[in-house]
Amino acid sequence: MIYMSVTIGTPLQASAFKVLLLGSGELGKEVVISLQRLGVEVHAADRYDHAPAMQVAHYSYTLNMADAEELKQLIEQVKPNLIIPEIEAIATQVLVDIEQQNIATVIPSAKAVNLTMNREGIRRLAAEELGLPTSAYRFADSLESFRAACDDIGYPNFVKPVMSSSGKGQSRVKSFGEVDAAWEYAQTGGRVNQGKVIVESQIDFDFEITLLTVRAKNAETGEIETQYCDPIGHRQDAGDYVESWQPQAMTPAALEESKRIAHKVTAALGGCGIFGVELFVKGDKVWFSEVSPRPHDTGLVTLASQFQSEFELHARAILGLPVNTTRHSVAASAVIYAGVDDTNLSFSGLNLALSHPDTDLRLFGKPEGFKRRRMGVATARAETTDQARELALRTATQVSVQQN
Repeated sequence: MIYMSVTIGTPLQASAFKVLLLGSGELGKEVVISLQRLGVEVHAADRYDHAPAMQVAHYSYTLNMADAEELKQLIEQVKPNLIIPEIEAIATQVLVDIEQQNIATVIPSAKAVNLTMNREGIRRLAAEELGLPTSAYRFADSLESFRAACDDIGYPNFVKPVMSSSGKGQSRVKSFGEVDAAWEYAQTGGRVNQGKVIVESQIDFDFEITLLTVRAKNAETGEIETQYCDPIGHRQDAGDYVESWQPQAMTPAALEESKRIAHKVTAALGGCGIFGVELFVKGDKVWFSEVSPRPHDTGLVTLASQFQSEFELHARAILGLPVNTTRHSVAASAVIYAGVDDTNLSFSGLNLALSHPDTDLRLFGKPEGFKRRRMGVATARAETTDQARELALRTATQVSVQQN
C-alpha cells in the first residue's frame, strides 16, 4: 500500500507552508484555527483592521482587495503556497494570472473563484452548461431592463445583486409597485456595485438545504474524490441565515438527486476543498440555487455535529490530507446579532447560555456591530432536530449585547 506524502514546514521559519486568506470574517477565523493546528503559517487580509481571522493569524494586512495592484503587491510580498478567497470583493483576474504563472495555488481554483464571485457566472454554468434544474431567471443592468425582467419572470420574484452575500441587497418583490425600490436596494446593498442583478422566479419548495460537498485527494492514489456531509436545513430572514440544523430529513431520492447536482457543479468548478451547495427541495424534486467554494455560514452547525467540522474538512482537503465527513450528533445553530450600531460592545449572560451541557458559543470578535450583523453563534446538541433548534435559539437569546 503506497500513500501520497504530504509535507508541512514550521510556521515563522524558512520551511513554513504559507496560506494567504483573502477575507477574514468569522468563517475564515475557524479556517485559520484549523490550519494552524496542522502547522500552517497563515496570513489574513481584509478591508478593515482587526477582522476576526486577523486576530488569530500569524500576520494580518488591511487593504482594498478589489484593487488589482494592491492585491498583486500583497501576494508578491507574502509568497504564499495557497490563496483562499473568502469574500466577493476581490480582483479575481489577479488570481487567474497568479495561478497561470504557477506562483500559488488558488483554492479551490481560479476558475471556481471567478465563476462564483458573481451570480451570473455560476447560474449560467449550472443552468446553461450543465443543464441543472434551477428557478427561471433573468439578468438586468438598468432600471428599464429590470422592470422588464420582473414583468417577464412574474410576481412574486426574488432580486439579488450579482455580487453579494449574506442577504445583502436582496429582496422579495411581490408586485410591480415594489420594483423601483428593489432596484435601488440592490444597487446599494451589494458587496461590489456592478449595477447588475438577477431576478429569479419563486419556487414552491418544502425546504432548502446546504449540502456540504468535499473534494479531497485519496491518500493512496492521489485522485480527487467527492464526499458529502449530511444535509443541513436552514432558515433565512431577508436572505440571511438565522438558524441551521443537521441532519435535514428528506427522501432517499431527493438526497441522491442533491448529491448528483452537487457532484456535477463542484466537478465543473474543480480543485480541492469544501463547497456549500444550496438547494431547494420539494418531495423528490431538487433545484440548484447557489454554490460557495468555501465553508458556508449554515455549516457552523458542524462545530457541534461532526467529528471534523466544515472548517477542519476544508483545511485538510486543501492540504491534500484525508477527510472524514461523519456526523456524531444531531445539532443546530442560531445566530447572535449585535442589535445595535456601535463599537466596543460587551456580551453578558454567557454563564446562563452555557449552563446546559450540550450547548456552546462562538463570539466572533468583530470590532463593530450593526443591528443585523452576526456577532456570534450558539450551537446545541439534542435527540431530535426540533429539540436542538429550540435549545440553540434559547442559548442565543440568553446572550445580551451591550453598548459601553
